[in-house]
Amino acid sequence: MNTSGFQTGRGWRAVPQMLAAFFLFAALLFAPIAARAQASGRPLIERIALDDTIQPVSAARLERAIARANADGASLLLVELNTPGGLLDATREMVGAMLRSRVPIAVYIAPDGARGGSAGFFLLEAADIAAMAPGTNAGASHPVLEGGEPNATMRQKMENDAAAFLRSYVSRRGRNVDAAEQAVRESKAYSAQEALDAHLIDLVAANDGALLQQLDGRTLMRMDGSTERLSLSHAVVVTLAPTLRERVLGTLENPNLALLLLAAGVLLIYVEFHLPGTIVPGATGTVMVLLALFALNLLPVRHTALALLVAGIVLLALEIKTMSHGLLALAGVACLAGGLLTLVDAPVPELRVQPGVAIGISVALGGMTVFLLRLAMRAKQRKVLTGIDALVGSTGVAMEAITPAADAESRCGRVMVDGEIWEAVAEGPIAAETPVRVTGTSGDRLRVERA
Repeated sequence: MNTSGFQTGRGWRAVPQMLAAFFLFAALLFAPIAARAQASGRPLIERIALDDTIQPVSAARLERAIARANADGASLLLVELNTPGGLLDATREMVGAMLRSRVPIAVYIAPDGARGGSAGFFLLEAADIAAMAPGTNAGASHPVLEGGEPNATMRQKMENDAAAFLRSYVSRRGRNVDAAEQAVRESKAYSAQEALDAHLIDLVAANDGALLQQLDGRTLMRMDGSTERLSLSHAVVVTLAPTLRERVLGTLENPNLALLLLAAGVLLIYVEFHLPGTIVPGATGTVMVLLALFALNLLPVRHTALALLVAGIVLLALEIKTMSHGLLALAGVACLAGGLLTLVDAPVPELRVQPGVAIGISVALGGMTVFLLRLAMRAKQRKVLTGIDALVGSTGVAMEAITPAADAESRCGRVMVDGEIWEAVAEGPIAAETPVRVTGTSGDRLRVERA
């Protein structure tokens, strides 16, 4: 007797129920953690780690995390910070996004040994909750230009602008404005305990767990003057990892890598021009140049440095024309190195072009440029010879004696050149089986001499 369910009407009627149960299980399994936390009634904490310089990519990451936390209805956004500093424009964007957030934000400088230097101090003070781990430091936020200190007036303007920006929200957070301003005007840095004693941060915690325990039940003063009590007991913590796009852009934003891509791409495109039809060098070089330009577009680039790069290329081209015994080439390489070194106007060393990279690229690019341009110039200046004229300079063997006489016909003899037999004339006697060299042509005859 057949008892299989799919062989009966009742078995087929059970299929929709089985499918519904399967999809329900899949939905529960793959449902967003935030939705499951809300369904369970547990508070949601979203966490993001910023362990890099402050630049447009990190600003985009923080803004995405804030938007996600607000959309998910999170109870807290925890920003773990470890940065040497970065660009002021990106910092302003990040601070603005933090001040506008409906979800409370805690900035936590961690782990031990981490720092919130320069721009990181602005982010720390902008948070609803400022916290540090033991063994960390923050501050030293004096505005700096990569090219060196500006004149007194410009320096004062930069200091006043940065100090006013910091004061605008530090006072509203109820923290020590004078101590915060010293980090800008005097480049003062604070350890975790010093920052706590100076009332620049709210608490010191050894790790994430200890931080959340101290924050549970804490009442916050928001920017609009309202108060909010944190309830973080049994919270679900979700870490927001960087997207693929953010990881790629974060890697490309290294100016040293961007310049290496640019130099290699230019050389590959040059190879494509001289070997048309190979396709791969040209396509690869174009992609590399576009990636490099996109990365440099995210960084503050000096126009004077671009002028130095152009001058370096011009000097290298003049070296080909004038043959200055290398003086113009050296000047061109020096201009390239100077332009690359000062190309990125960054306040922290991590965003600047390293000297070894700049000098290496300049020497390699200068040497390759001179070498390739000389080859191109020689090929352009060389006359294209075809037919009998192409044999000038070739060597061969006299097949018979060639003796000078009064008339050209009596001086004529046969020679073997490049496997071909030609009639030849000579100014002096040449014995048979003597090696000869072609010096020119006379009509359809070769002019030869002893090799």
